[in-house]
Amino acid sequence: MTHQELDDPHRLASAPVVVGVDNSEGSARAVHWAANYAAQRQRRLHIVHGLDLVAVSRGVGPYSVAAPSLAEAVKAAGAAAIARARLAAGDYEPELTISSAVSTDSPAQVLIDLSESAYAVVIGATGTAGTLSHLGSTLFSVTSHARGAVVVVRPDPDAANAVRGSGPVVVGVDGSRVSEAAIGAAFAEASERGVGLVAVHVFSDWDTGQFADEVIPLVTAELAGVEEAVLAERLSGWQEKYPDVEVTREVFASGPAERLGELSKTAQLVVVGNRGRGGFMGMLLGSTTHSLVQHAHCPVMVVHADDEETKR
Repeated sequence: MTHQELDDPHRLASAPVVVGVDNSEGSARAVHWAANYAAQRQRRLHIVHGLDLVAVSRGVGPYSVAAPSLAEAVKAAGAAAIARARLAAGDYEPELTISSAVSTDSPAQVLIDLSESAYAVVIGATGTAGTLSHLGSTLFSVTSHARGAVVVVRPDPDAANAVRGSGPVVVGVDGSRVSEAAIGAAFAEASERGVGLVAVHVFSDWDTGQFADEVIPLVTAELAGVEEAVLAERLSGWQEKYPDVEVTREVFASGPAERLGELSKTAQLVVVGNRGRGGFMGMLLGSTTHSLVQHAHCPVMVVHADDEETKR
């Protein structure tokens, strides 16, 4: 492990896999995935539930007399969700070290705070809406504002909503610093899983089909060659670090969300940065990533580069 990795709080031996839970089907899938993930990487699994008592009290409004009993009911439901998740995780991985906590904060705030020192944060998703029944906008808040890696456990709607555990790792490469962090995470995931890596470089966000009845071929052989060289250069250092990972390179002219979405139908994980090319600090979730966490057919890992790096 390098000195830089030792300084990374996400790489410390004490860094757990954190999973947020509620009473939804998506949450149950997330617990299963997170338990397997933590066990395979010999990490502690930390299960959390945010009560959001401030919102509960606000919802009661002038009927403050009902607030104490409602708060107690919310706390009881939260404790029950944690208990179910702990039991399920222990059944999936009997040797797994498990910890848990119930917080009065909102689910999003709990997960964002814990992401500072987590190996990864895991959230469940259901269907094509991309949100949990209870957590609501938590998915987008966490994928936008967390640190390190956030995994949105998406099921495959074409396979009875099962979470795929086979296929390659796919990574989106756009040349940005955030993309560089995603490449590193994708190589590590492919190596850990013993599978190949498909590196996808889409060098334009423009969909020519929006402007004509037929897609106009804009890409010359010379331009395609240049972009293929760009992708090869981006990958070269990582291929040296992970010689065990077999890499397939794919270069397309446009439609990054569509290309990655299609590949997600056969992948076991898609890895992307939280901001796209030309992304800036105020644009916390790129359009491609936003689309994938809602519509991908497999889990999506959203990687956040160090803020100081992205400012350079």
